[in-house]
Amino acid sequence: MKGWQKFAVLVGGAALLAATFIDTIAVIGRHIGFPLSGSIELMQAVVLVSGGIGLVIATAEGSHARVRLLVDRLEGGRRLLADRFSDALTLIFLLVLLAGASWILADLWDAHERSEVIGVPWLALRIFANLCLLAGSLVLLARIFGKARK
Repeated sequence: MKGWQKFAVLVGGAALLAATFIDTIAVIGRHIGFPLSGSIELMQAVVLVSGGIGLVIATAEGSHARVRLLVDRLEGGRRLLADRFSDALTLIFLLVLLAGASWILADLWDAHERSEVIGVPWLALRIFANLCLLAGSLVLLARIFGKARK
């Protein structure tokens, strides 16, 4: 695992631990009469971070869930072609998501959006999501047009 991947795993893992901690405190708080205000907003933020990092790492490692029923039976050039076609479809999907997310980001750039209860800045999270989609797209482009295959 490369250095950036180790760092990403640590950040993504910390986000998952934070999500577990936030939800545990929120559930306990509800049961003892002291609910954690804004727990849903905090969960949305940490799940976005862990999910975005997970997307990039899974793309870089080539470990996305795939139906291998037919591709595993192919040999040589046909298998390479099928893998590249699969990567191209995934790239198209990520680019469409990136286009839509970028449109929303541009449209709401000056909106100064914050969550209602505790004021989580949505702009920072939108930027993070777009960067993760861009990173995943760049990894796929390199894999599709590069010589080395996972």
